[in-house]
Amino acid sequence: MGDTPTTGEKKLPVAGKRNILITSALPYVNNVPHLGNIIGCVLSADVYARYCRLRGYNAIYVCGTDEYGTATETKALEENSTPKEICDKYHAIHREVYKWFNISFDEFGRTSTPQQTEVCQAIFNKLLENNWLSENTMQQLYCDKCSKFLADRLVEGNCPTPGCKNDSARGDQCDDCSKLLNPTELINPRCKVCSTSPRIRDTDHLFLELPLLEPKLREYINKMSVEGGWSQNAIHATNAWLKEGLRQRCITRDLKWGVPVPLEKFKEKVFYVWFDAPIGYVSITKCYTEEWEKWWKNPENVELYQFMGKDNVPFHTVMFPSTLIGTGESWTMMKTISVTEYLNYEAGKFSKSKGVGVFGNDAKDTGIPVEVWRYYLLTNRPEVSDTLFTWADLQAKLNSELLNNLGNFINRVLSFIAKPDLGAGKGSGYNSIIPDAPGAESHPLTKALAEKIGNYVDQYVEAMEKVKLKQGLKIAMSISGEGNAYLQESQFWKLYKEDLPSCSIVMRTSVGVVYLLACLLEPFMPSFSIEVLKQLNMPLQLSLSDEKGDVAKAKTPWEIIPVGHKIGTPVPLFKELKDEEVEFFRNKFAGSQADRADRAVKEEAEAKKVTEKLKNTKITEKGGKKERASKSSGEAKTKAAEPELTISRLDIRVGVITEVQKHPDADSLYVEKIDVGEEQPRTVVSGLVKYIPLEEMQNRKVCVLCNLKPATMRGIKSHAMVLCASTSDKVELVEPPAAAAIGERVTFCGFNGEPDDVLNPKKKVWETLQVDLHTDKDLVACYKDLPFTTSAGVCKVISISDGTIR
Repeated sequence: MGDTPTTGEKKLPVAGKRNILITSALPYVNNVPHLGNIIGCVLSADVYARYCRLRGYNAIYVCGTDEYGTATETKALEENSTPKEICDKYHAIHREVYKWFNISFDEFGRTSTPQQTEVCQAIFNKLLENNWLSENTMQQLYCDKCSKFLADRLVEGNCPTPGCKNDSARGDQCDDCSKLLNPTELINPRCKVCSTSPRIRDTDHLFLELPLLEPKLREYINKMSVEGGWSQNAIHATNAWLKEGLRQRCITRDLKWGVPVPLEKFKEKVFYVWFDAPIGYVSITKCYTEEWEKWWKNPENVELYQFMGKDNVPFHTVMFPSTLIGTGESWTMMKTISVTEYLNYEAGKFSKSKGVGVFGNDAKDTGIPVEVWRYYLLTNRPEVSDTLFTWADLQAKLNSELLNNLGNFINRVLSFIAKPDLGAGKGSGYNSIIPDAPGAESHPLTKALAEKIGNYVDQYVEAMEKVKLKQGLKIAMSISGEGNAYLQESQFWKLYKEDLPSCSIVMRTSVGVVYLLACLLEPFMPSFSIEVLKQLNMPLQLSLSDEKGDVAKAKTPWEIIPVGHKIGTPVPLFKELKDEEVEFFRNKFAGSQADRADRAVKEEAEAKKVTEKLKNTKITEKGGKKERASKSSGEAKTKAAEPELTISRLDIRVGVITEVQKHPDADSLYVEKIDVGEEQPRTVVSGLVKYIPLEEMQNRKVCVLCNLKPATMRGIKSHAMVLCASTSDKVELVEPPAAAAIGERVTFCGFNGEPDDVLNPKKKVWETLQVDLHTDKDLVACYKDLPFTTSAGVCKVISISDGTIR
């Protein structure tokens, strides 16, 4: 399995093996992590670390809490505590949340350690010795009563923005008007600690000379961004910094809580968090092993992979590499960076300060199993653009993809094998014993399945090697879909009576596919894989190593489980999530964490009832499909008539872009005029600037979703949405045939209903249907298996196969 070894032996690089050092951005320690934080760094890195172990690579995964800086001091003031007490409290909370999410760190440490001070000061001394540091004077607000310079967040005052009347704007930002501020801009500033008016005072600080390091930095970026296959959003963010021109960056702060600067003149100062936090990766590795330099000063034999959200990119592609380059030492530099955009929550954003959204401890309290949370977050991983968490989408993915696809396939196979065999053609199964399957390699249906699965496994490995995690998960789930189709086409329940040898081939092949799914899905849902192995009665050890021939074995799935092996007891793997449970959770997590605390006592009994309902949901098998046992007539509730949730409710039309220009207030957005067959063209705002050049947008035929509720984007109202296909690094327009009529509706075979006038955002119609929109291997845009169809033919993309359409 991909879990961390429990022995005391510490892993070190091994000659002749792939040695992979994996880090995820250090989560800040001033609050509980929310789902956006979790998918943005620790969960994504965990999937890749587990994959590396599965492949037999020598990999370690290090992370920890980022504990120094202003935010910690501010949180300590809010909670009437000390910074160390705050760090101890929240470090424990983070550790517990990640433990529940099955994050398999080799070392989860923290930055407030003697090792951090030692490594940080050593790197600083090398920079000083090599003349990459300079001294400059700055002006900051100083509180005479507290006898200290005030960090941005320790100053409050009247917002200087005309029309804003907020008298409690912080020194860095006004929460009322969202204006970014400098502390010296505040009107009537006051110290947040003692309410005294501070004064402006000069203070000396040390700066890293990034402009002087730029040539060596550019050389590193140009080389490694290609060799390491950096994600496009990482390259875009890095180039934006370089284009603006690098400036000196201050590396010291007038604080108490941090790594002390080891110079007499600056002994009252500490290092700025941006400087010392990335060094935490090194110091945490030093906590893991005293031979840490074998990982961090071994560029010839170690590959460094780093995972983070997009707001952290410049610190890892510009700041940290410049710092290491400046030491003049032979450091292991980042090879590959995997960056996520933001995961938003329902109608807004997750917010630590406001408590909006589901936080790590909340996920555990829902009673929804951890494998469901991991699966949902990873299928929704914001690799190319921001994605949205909605309860309706989570419900759809659990009930449709996990329960009805994956869980259904595994349970059908194992339950059939477990049924009694009474001999002489009697009975209905194999007494839990894996049958022999001679001739499987020449059985037409089985041979075709094996070829498809072999290709899927090759694609899975290719995607995972390139850190395309969402694509890897989608490919693995496709194997489950192929398994279900194989069972249906074989009609194994008839074969058992009419052609037992063929039935045995189907069953032995299918149980091999079950094992293979446990293997491929282990990086994504480790607890699911453990349960499958228990039901198979197989050792809790999985491998996808080339050296052991595991990938090749996938091409002959009937050979994976030995003849005569006795499986364990099959039980359903997933439980249905009902509408009333979704509504309960949506309401429960709509407010702030403080509000939740006030409601906790009132909701405790109801929460327990819902959790028990989740645990006790009965699954029955009927016609080969799982269904929840129906309610008694007394329990049934009458609901207002709601149109059936089908693809026909979407108004997708053929359009042509007649005008296009860049949004005046947003660098990433286009504003288009699109003719969709109405009297006037529609104004549409699309976030396609970094993917499709302006000249390629003009006069393009496109598929346009016309019945979304209009939305204002940076001051311009968008009245439709252009449909695009995307992978982790590419976005393309979905294009109708050249002969398709402007304004004609895109149709789907078998769905002839009328579209909604306007999709109700509260019903999440688009969000629920969108999960089944994709491009197939022939580049055709599809809803499930049905092509986007016009009078002139199907709609396609240029090159993206198996892409997501949104």
